Amino acid sequence: MNEIYRLSNVTKEYLNTFHCILDDMIKGMTEAELNNSISHNFIVQMIPHHRAAIEMSHNILRYTTNIPLQSIAEGIIQEQTKSIENMLDILEDCSQKINSERDVYLYQRRVDRIMEVMFSAMENARTNNNVNGDFMREMIPHHRGAIEMSENVLQYEICPQLKPILHAIISSQRKGIREMERLLMQGV
Repeated sequence: MNEIYRLSNVTKEYLNTFHCILDDMIKGMTEAELNNSISHNFIVQMIPHHRAAIEMSHNILRYTTNIPLQSIAEGIIQEQTKSIENMLDILEDCSQKINSERDVYLYQRRVDRIMEVMFSAMENARTNNNVNGDFMREMIPHHRGAIEMSENVLQYEICPQLKPILHAIISSQRKGIREMERLLMQGV
């Protein structure tokens, strides 16, 4: 049986900020200007995704006293800030890598499905008066979305400069999921 309880003011503040961040991410990803370059399209949709992770991490750092979770959040800020810088550095060159209309359609159809699942999982993450758990239950589907988007783009012809960024995203996000799942199992 689900327990019904009131959310604390701290939890309400945390969740209000989270939902604003999520709304901005959804808008940034769904309204990104796409073209006939899969490399370009990945970058312009991943940048608002990464920015949301950075903002979500800053949000939890305002509230958490859990040292391992602080380390995870600080790592997300550092890694994803660098990833954004790297993607911005290659965006112009990568936008020149043109793909077939069919490949762009197939790629984007899969991305749209990944985003739909990710947005829903983040919006509907279980909430309680433990903002640490709330953050991890929101960030895990966010990380899974980045992994799936990165794996999807690797199936197509893309600019070579993007590949190391994709592998770094996959590796760091998988590690982050493992760390957060471990903390959730410990009841953090």
